Amino acid sequence: MTITIGTRGSKLALWQAYYIEEKLKEAGAQVEIKIIHTKGDKILDRSLSKIGSKGVFTEELEDQLRSGEIDIAVHSAKDLQSSLDEDFEIIAFTEREEVNDVLVSHKELNMESSFTVGTSSTRRVAMLKAFYPHINIVDMRGNLQTRIGKMEAGDCDALLLAYAGVHRMGYHDKIKEKLPVKRFTPAVGQGSVAVESSVNLDKEKRELIIHACNHPLTEICLRAERSFLKEINGGCSIPVFGYCNWFDDYLLELNAGIVSLDGKKIIRVSTLLDDPEQLGIDTAKKLMDQGGKEILKEIRNQLNSAL
Repeated sequence: MTITIGTRGSKLALWQAYYIEEKLKEAGAQVEIKIIHTKGDKILDRSLSKIGSKGVFTEELEDQLRSGEIDIAVHSAKDLQSSLDEDFEIIAFTEREEVNDVLVSHKELNMESSFTVGTSSTRRVAMLKAFYPHINIVDMRGNLQTRIGKMEAGDCDALLLAYAGVHRMGYHDKIKEKLPVKRFTPAVGQGSVAVESSVNLDKEKRELIIHACNHPLTEICLRAERSFLKEINGGCSIPVFGYCNWFDDYLLELNAGIVSLDGKKIIRVSTLLDDPEQLGIDTAKKLMDQGGKEILKEIRNQLNSAL
């Protein structure tokens, strides 16, 4: 059995593809990898919010899933849009790494000092404005190596990144601070690799991929987070956040929220439930009822006026 993996071409994306490849080979499959360039890879002179949040890093991969040119697409779970078309499904989430955001620099810095941070994430920008207003922010696009090169060339003093990507690329020596999850809550899905397929994927291939790659405990948590994101109808241009973990052997806890673009308003909610899909829905409704609806409307108006 041969399984064809579609992936973006950055070193981090390829790490993810090779990671899945290794798991599939251990399960007895032959594997081919096909590199596909997405809109998010090609357009680097504009922020993600100005490109459009839906499918920025996934649309071209999904085109080839639909045509059958690839069997599966491998993504960072945090890059997946909140809703998939009906002919696609996520069949595996790998075991999650640490979910924290980290400050990365070639200089000696800490979050209490004044310096310039590069990031393209609206969530990170808004949270920096909320919790560290003394820090300057510049938009920084490109793959991880490109951004680190720009930082070292003087475009900024530091980068704010997901620990998982920094860890996978071996940049531990540049981590200056790991930000606490309770305060700097991550994006939905951060830390896990997602495997997407067409609903028409061969049944035998599908079962092998799930068995080889899916981590059930991570999957349940990410189902809750993605249910929340879908109910909010959020994308990578909306600064919402959500992190689910096991409260005990039976209950899940989802901590989630939204922050205004200027960082001046932030709402957090927490919900306990045993059903991941319903947990996401209930958390989103609670957030909307506690003022999230007004912040979301304000954000969308600001983003639309900036286009």
